[in-house]
Amino acid sequence: MLGNALIGLREGLEASLVVSILVAFLVRTNRRSELPRVWLGVAIAVLVSIGVTLGLTLTQQALTFEAQEALGGSLSIVAVGFVTWMIFWMRRNARTLSKDLRGRLDDAIRIGPVAVVVMSALAVGREGLETAVFFFAAAQAAGETTRPLIGFLLGIATSIALAYLLYRGAVKIDLGKFFTVTGFFLIFVAAGILAYGVHDLQEAGILPGLTTLAFDVSAAVPPDSWYGTLLKGVFNFSPRTTVLEAVVWIAYVTVVLTLFLRPQRRSVAKAPATAPTTSTV
Repeated sequence: MLGNALIGLREGLEASLVVSILVAFLVRTNRRSELPRVWLGVAIAVLVSIGVTLGLTLTQQALTFEAQEALGGSLSIVAVGFVTWMIFWMRRNARTLSKDLRGRLDDAIRIGPVAVVVMSALAVGREGLETAVFFFAAAQAAGETTRPLIGFLLGIATSIALAYLLYRGAVKIDLGKFFTVTGFFLIFVAAGILAYGVHDLQEAGILPGLTTLAFDVSAAVPPDSWYGTLLKGVFNFSPRTTVLEAVVWIAYVTVVLTLFLRPQRRSVAKAPATAPTTSTV
């Protein structure tokens, strides 16, 4: 539940901030007549994301066990690729997100109504598709339980509430720090999803080493214990971990965390002194 709540909070806040920025820009520039087109684009993006999640679920149910494992493992790896790219992209662009979105929306308004709908759908849809694939992979890793869905919905609800408060000016958040902290924890969540994807591919017979264990701590960490469930839900920890899973987990965390914690290079060009340091709405 906690891992999926983090996914929902992180991805949901990104999407909610995008919507808040677009709405605030139209309100402040007295172009409220464009609001229905923006909301139409948002609705399309949400429906497409839900459709992708349902489509993946129905497709998996219709497959054989080996095909299910192959699909689940492949999507887990794709999801990790998405979330890794998202972590670094947001870390680099959080401070300029508002300016970029306002510029794109201004251009779309000049082009015409359809462009506004398309621009809004694409701006929100990218986050939605990433969320759909990553949530599907995380839910598969958690097993047949409603906890991933509950955690995910709690994260989404929290993100919407935060975005609304930011829009109304009720709270201020240093978005740079927020995305840095959540990105740090998401790296470990993603590493667990990646290891689970490798295990799925091993069960499908695509990758070798299913019976070659790096360790087996089932006696010390029972899967049905509260701490075993916590480790499974947050980090996808498996008491019986194969050598290949362990190698992939360690390699991912080592490389990605090192790059993530590396100080960002500052541009030598002078930027305007008005760059936001808190809310980008």
